[in-house]
Amino acid sequence: GQSYEIRMLDNRKIGELPEINGKLVKSIFRVVFHDRRLQYTEHQQLEGWRWNRPGDRILDIDIPMSVGIIDPRANPTQLNTVEFLWDPSKRTSVFIQVHCISTEFTMRKHGGEKGIDTFKENENGEYTEHLHSASCQIKVFKPKGADRKQKTDREKMEKRTPHEKEKYQPSYETTILTEVR
Repeated sequence: GQSYEIRMLDNRKIGELPEINGKLVKSIFRVVFHDRRLQYTEHQQLEGWRWNRPGDRILDIDIPMSVGIIDPRANPTQLNTVEFLWDPSKRTSVFIQVHCISTEFTMRKHGGEKGIDTFKENENGEYTEHLHSASCQIKVFKPKGADRKQKTDREKMEKRTPHEKEKYQPSYETTILTEVR
């Protein structure tokens, strides 16, 4: 239920995709499974979650905190998906909330993956032409669980040699989603 800001930025190079200048684009956020085995049973996993938590959603937009989003939508049948329109030339921040913890779906306690797909409008006014995809892995914990996890991760890292530490990404205040090609 914690709100996390995702800043939407127009990262086009000069002259790239001039057809979207002055137009809105549509972005769709999804929480999907990082674990390959769970990807094959995603529909059943989500149905099981829906059955155990009637009326709840996995992913929502915190509309009062968000800036620059237009027509936010959460399809009642897609609990792990939200979408909205936005103007790439204006400051846009969407605050999302994940309402499940990572361990609800897997015995091995691996997190999910959060992804964003962005589309432009076609000649029929439908947002179906793919522009960009990006993602990052997320791990969601209950508040005390997150503190405990961070502490044990720090302790494990301190025990590693400098050479072993080079294999890991450093910690940052913000996460830049990786472009998906």
